[in-house]
Parts: sequence; structure tokens; C-alpha cells
Amino acid sequence: SKREIKMRKLDSTKVRPLKSEQLLRIEDHDFALRPGFGGSPIPVGIDVQVESIDSISEVDMDFTMTLYLRHYWKDERLSFRSNKNKSMTFDGRLIKKIWVPDVFFVHSKRSFIHDTTVENVMLRVYPDGNVLFSLRITVSAMCFMDFSRFPLDTQNCSLELESYAYNEDDLMLYWKHGNKSLSTDEHISLSQFFIEEFSASSGLAFYSSTGWYNRLFINFALRRHIFFFVLQSYFPAMLMVMLSWVSFWIDRRAVPARVSLGITTVLTMSTIMTGVSASMPQVSYIKAVDVYLWISFLFVFLSVIEYAAVNYLTTIEERKQLKKRGKVSGMYSIDAVQAMAFDGCFHDTDVDMDLTGFSDRCEENETRAGAASSPSADTPRLKRKRSLKGNVGRIILQNNHVIDTYSRIIFPSVYIVFNFFYWGLYI
Repeated sequence: SKREIKMRKLDSTKVRPLKSEQLLRIEDHDFALRPGFGGSPIPVGIDVQVESIDSISEVDMDFTMTLYLRHYWKDERLSFRSNKNKSMTFDGRLIKKIWVPDVFFVHSKRSFIHDTTVENVMLRVYPDGNVLFSLRITVSAMCFMDFSRFPLDTQNCSLELESYAYNEDDLMLYWKHGNKSLSTDEHISLSQFFIEEFSASSGLAFYSSTGWYNRLFINFALRRHIFFFVLQSYFPAMLMVMLSWVSFWIDRRAVPARVSLGITTVLTMSTIMTGVSASMPQVSYIKAVDVYLWISFLFVFLSVIEYAAVNYLTTIEERKQLKKRGKVSGMYSIDAVQAMAFDGCFHDTDVDMDLTGFSDRCEENETRAGAASSPSADTPRLKRKRSLKGNVGRIILQNNHVIDTYSRIIFPSVYIVFNFFYWGLYI
């Protein structure tokens, strides 16, 4: 009617698409069929520009990538006359009315086309029927990672492209410019990884029910930065192991000091191991960091066991000495060294022992006690105490068991050898 014709002329949004559709003769063809239907497969070239690698997740074993995906093919049904031989560019509204390749991402978990401020889709048609179809996509895909060398590992991931409906008899996917078809932004960087290389490759995929399909691969290698894990895991583990060795230089009768030090180092190592495991997937094989932490934990645990052996042998030795002196069972006398281990002070006995290592508090207490006696007795007593202070090292060696002496050499030597082989094997 005249009213409908008048409204169509006033509505400018309907006039422009109508002109483009008439120019491309979209209504004259059935675009549900691929170009050259029934003949040879249509070649579709692919060109990819990687904008960014947004994240790498070890727990989920996937990566997220944002890229520009461009398709190139020829559809003679879209050819048009042009005096200046210029192409025409369209947005996403024309995509739904023509045939486009049905490329999808194999092993993808999530993907979407960016739509801010409008849908990021571009279609460019040339007079001879050549078509450029470009999309801006963010895709999350699986990456089958091997953590046997974690955190000294290098991961190889790939993003795979394939046609969903058309096998190799109908559609042939290929890289438009060979290895140069894959380009990346120069400023791509990751916090935990160093991107070693990007490469493009192609192959075939077979499905028992539908046949062979062309498949394109975007391959990239990621090498993990080790410095973060050295600060967070390896260096604290080394310090805990070395701290556990301090007990070898503590008097064997100082039970609270050595036991507390051993338990503290064991619990700290357990905390470090738990923190590393919490950020990793629950894999069924042993990782490189597990080897280091468990060996370090074993060294800390053995230092506790070492003192248990020293304490047990010391007890047996003292009981034998008491029996030789003819002491009654259960009537144990505490000598000066044992008393000093309990309260930190030296106590004189009738036995003339060459002992030292007592605090200023002990000197003050005994000086006050001696003040009540004759002044003539104080002078030789203080002289004897001062002479004992120069023999601290010898007294400590005499009061340590032979196991402590060997442990001071064996534990550090074995740990150094272990570190040498560990870093030599994995680096």
C-alpha cells in the first residue's frame, strides 16, 4: 500500500541493508549450501593474531587466550560490479544471511565473541567474490600439562581449529600465509611463565562416524619462572633443614631446647608442603618440588630421631655409671651439669669438675650467697669461676654424645650432595 511504501522510505535503517543485499544478489542464491557445492572442497585460509594470553591455570589445566581469527575464501555468488574495484565492508548483521565457515575450537571450555561497544565482527567482500571474515574471540581451552618437573618445567600447549560440519571432502582448512599466518603482540607477557615460541602447524583428525577433517594448531611453549618458587618454597625449606642442625650443638641434657627446636622445624616444613600442594592439581605422580620438600622434611625428621637416640643412649650410660658407683636404685643424684641443664645455672658439688657456661644471674646469686660467709673464702671462689669461663668450647664437646659429633658432619654433607644432584638433574 502507499502507507507502507512511505514508511519504508522514512526508515533509513532498512534502506541501506536492502541496497547492499541487492548489490550482492543475496536473494538470488541459496546460501545454506557451501560455495561450489557438489564439486571440489572449498579452500578456507586462516590467519590468526594473538592479542594476549590472559591466564594459565595449573589447577584446571587450561589457558585463556584472546585473538583475532580471520577467514579467507572465495564465494562467486557474492561477486559484484565495481568501477573502482573497491571492496565493501559490513558488520555482523550480514553474517546471518550468507555462508561462512563453521570453524570451532577443539577442547575449548568457554569462548565468546567480544561485543563492546558492538559485536566485534567484520565482513569484507571484494568484487571478484573473495571474502574476509574477521572475529575477535576470547577462548579458554584445555592444555594437557605434565607436572613431573614442576616448578622446573616447560609446558607445551596448543589451540586447535577445525570445521564442525564439513569434512575434507567439502572444506579444506589451511594457513593462509604458512608459518607467517600466526602473529603475536610484542608485549605479551605472563607473571609465572616465559613464552619461548609460537608456531603454526596442521594435520588431520579422524572421527569414526563422519570421516577425516582438516585441523590447524596454534602451538606455544611456556617455560616457568623459577625465582618465585625459590623464594616461596626452596629457600624456606633450606633454612628449616639448616635450623634443625642447630640442635647438634646444644647440650644433650637440654631436653626442652632440643625437642622444641625439632618439633618447630617439623611443623614449619609441613606448612610449606601444604601450601605448595594447595596450589597444584591432585596428580597421581611425584613432582620435582615434592622430591625436594619430602627429602628436606626427611632431614628435619631425622634430626629429631637423632636426638631421641642420643637421649636414650645418654640415659643408659648414666645408669651404668651410677651402678658402678654403687648408688641405690631410684636414689639418683643430680650432678652439676644436669642441674645447669635444667635451670641454666651452675651449682658447686663436692666433686671437683672443670665446668663452665653459666649466666651472669648465677654469678650474682652465688656471690650474694657467699657474702654471708667469711670474706676470705670469696676471693678464691671467684677466681675459680673466672678460670672456668675460658673452657666453654671444651666443656660443650665433652657433654655431647659421639652421635652429635658425627651428625654435624654427616647431615650437612649429605644435604649438599643431594642439592648438587637435584639441581643438576632438573635444570
